[in-house]
Amino acid sequence: MLDAIHWDSDLIRRYDLAGPRYTSYPTAVQFQTKVGAFDLLHALRDSRKALRPLSVYVHVPFCANICYYCGCNKVITKDRGRAQPYLQNLQREIQAIACHLDPRQRVEQLHLGGGTPTFLSHDELRQLMAHLRKHFNLLDDDSGDYGIEIDPREADWSTMGLLRELGFNRVSLGVQDLDPDVQRAVNRLQSLEETRAIVDAAHTLQFRSVNIDLIYGLPRQTPESFARTVDEIIALQPDRLSVFNYAHLPDRFMPQRRINSEDLPSAGQKLEMLQRTIHQLTGAGYRYIGMDHFALPDDELAIAQEESTLQRNFQGYTTHGHCDLIGLGVSAISQIGDLYSQNSSDLSEYQSFLSSDQLATRRGLLCNADDRLRRAVIQQLICHFNLDFAGIEYAFNVDFRGYFSEVWPQLTAMANDGLIAIDEKGITVLPEGRLLVRSVCMVFDAYLNPHNRQLFSRVI
Repeated sequence: MLDAIHWDSDLIRRYDLAGPRYTSYPTAVQFQTKVGAFDLLHALRDSRKALRPLSVYVHVPFCANICYYCGCNKVITKDRGRAQPYLQNLQREIQAIACHLDPRQRVEQLHLGGGTPTFLSHDELRQLMAHLRKHFNLLDDDSGDYGIEIDPREADWSTMGLLRELGFNRVSLGVQDLDPDVQRAVNRLQSLEETRAIVDAAHTLQFRSVNIDLIYGLPRQTPESFARTVDEIIALQPDRLSVFNYAHLPDRFMPQRRINSEDLPSAGQKLEMLQRTIHQLTGAGYRYIGMDHFALPDDELAIAQEESTLQRNFQGYTTHGHCDLIGLGVSAISQIGDLYSQNSSDLSEYQSFLSSDQLATRRGLLCNADDRLRRAVIQQLICHFNLDFAGIEYAFNVDFRGYFSEVWPQLTAMANDGLIAIDEKGITVLPEGRLLVRSVCMVFDAYLNPHNRQLFSRVI
């Protein structure tokens, strides 16, 4: 079992930098338009030949209401009729991608994200799942990890029953904060009763896992008010929690311009919120997985971390990193072998491509040898808080200290500061450094520089 987190305010102040979350390496910032549909088809052919298992992500961009904090790719509309043309083009994409895969490639993981997937009507959800089952090898025995993001304001018991019937066994609920003043400041009014009803339905209908998302650092939050929210959420007994740091980037995300920056808590208050939250969750038996994620000890993520099989991809922490990830829908990202590819993020352009029987791939990246090596290093650190030199040297035929000689002074400084420990066998991220593991990973990022660093959120 991993040691508990040790809170070190001095280390946090020193290493709380802006940088990537490393759901991929290289990150999406490095994607280029020279990667297109031909590269995707070539990668799909290789996946088919290798009969690699699949993880499928489907993006549903529509939301009925705007949340001011949100940085996701979404379309705000009250017109439910806009979903049908999108679904028709999504079905074209499903068919166009699936015909290049082998029917024997099992879909071990499926996730519907957004936006708000439950913006779709029950008939539309049935339509979408039927099309996926027709063209992909979805499992029928409930052994796959099939999840969907839910806005509790857009769902009820009948919705949960339908989702279970369609094969979903995991749900992720957006909550963010339960305080009415905070909710009004971010335009997301959602009662505890609405959230509890969906969690109760998930437990009664035997969904395998319930995840709840919270955000600290929102306008009008205080350490005391957020602690009350965390206590209420713990009482609901979710299997996992994601507790994100709000990154106020109004120049990048237009809805955030509606947030009054004077209402945002101070840096000191945010740190207190995080410290209290860690104390509350660990006191309630949750394990810190890393990167804002907590899980109960019997959850698959916690078990995978104990067994050193945990991985990370565009789905976040996962036990299915060995699968090729197929991204479907506007802005969706695929990771197939060494190829990253992303669909157009513009809804009109996405639909235009598919209506013309073309794939909507707009940009991406093909990893080179250096990318693969650094990706493996970052993956080990961010998932397991340690790095085995011998394993990397054997896998990539390099001398670790020689290959990374340029960054060795930075690693030595981190070791002297008590963030990490280095010996002849490898690197261990110490309990004092686990909250700052992103800062350790940044040392190995060949693309990160002062100009692009500000495109990312701060570590804490």
